[in-house]
Amino acid sequence: MYFVGLDLAWGEKNQTGVAAIDADGRLLHVGAAGDDNSIIAAIAPYTGDACLVGIDAPLIVKNATGHRPAEAAYNRDFQRFEAGARPAFTDKPEFKHPRGARIAEALGLDLDPSSDATRRAIEVFPHPASIVLFNLTKTLKYKRGPFDERKAALLTLMTHIEGLDAATPRLRVNRNVAWVALRKRVEAATRPSQLDRDEDPVDAVICAYVCFYWYDRPEDVTIYGDAESGYIVTPTLPGDRVRKPNQAAAQPGSDDIVTRLEQVQQMIERAQRELTAIRRQLGG
Repeated sequence: MYFVGLDLAWGEKNQTGVAAIDADGRLLHVGAAGDDNSIIAAIAPYTGDACLVGIDAPLIVKNATGHRPAEAAYNRDFQRFEAGARPAFTDKPEFKHPRGARIAEALGLDLDPSSDATRRAIEVFPHPASIVLFNLTKTLKYKRGPFDERKAALLTLMTHIEGLDAATPRLRVNRNVAWVALRKRVEAATRPSQLDRDEDPVDAVICAYVCFYWYDRPEDVTIYGDAESGYIVTPTLPGDRVRKPNQAAAQPGSDDIVTRLEQVQQMIERAQRELTAIRRQLGG
């Protein structure tokens, strides 16, 4: 049994983080791939037989606009940790036939989280997993912001992942040569583009571990949504960290504010992706 993680890029021009773990919790592979064919080739050694592939990207999108039901339910629990999910809807061209679903279909993977199939793919999200697994009060800001802060946050995340050696299930990354090299690259990074390059494989390891975690501890995982309208699989928030109903009461006008914030965030992230692509073209 193998557990595979894909931190999937929106388009084939940007890199996708790739990771694979075996049933003993050993990190077998961590790296990056580009287009769909190279992703499929990278994970082929781990998806021929029994496998669970965790993809950080919407897999099932049926709604034309707004949030999927899964995102709305998920955000009620995780928005306050700054780990909210952005809306996925079919009016966005990239979600008419989601890239993650295309890759899963090409590999013959079942997308139903309730299926008994031995070869499956599920939608996962590294941010809520890190909140639960590492008992964080907010998400680590390694994707944007001042370079020094991003670098420190990414190294902190890698240290947390290495600490899963003492968790249940146990994840062993420290003896993987590629992981050791990845950490050294992050430690030596001097430019934002270097962090852009290395954050994706780190996220992929979390995606793979969420699959492993669900396999080992299904009672400690929450599936928001379903196979009909879309879903997100993530480790469950402990009871003492779940917002009580009276705490969750919306303030007047809050829905409009959240929508506006999401729109601004989407514009920032599109600009960030463009900036990343330009940096890579310039080699710095």
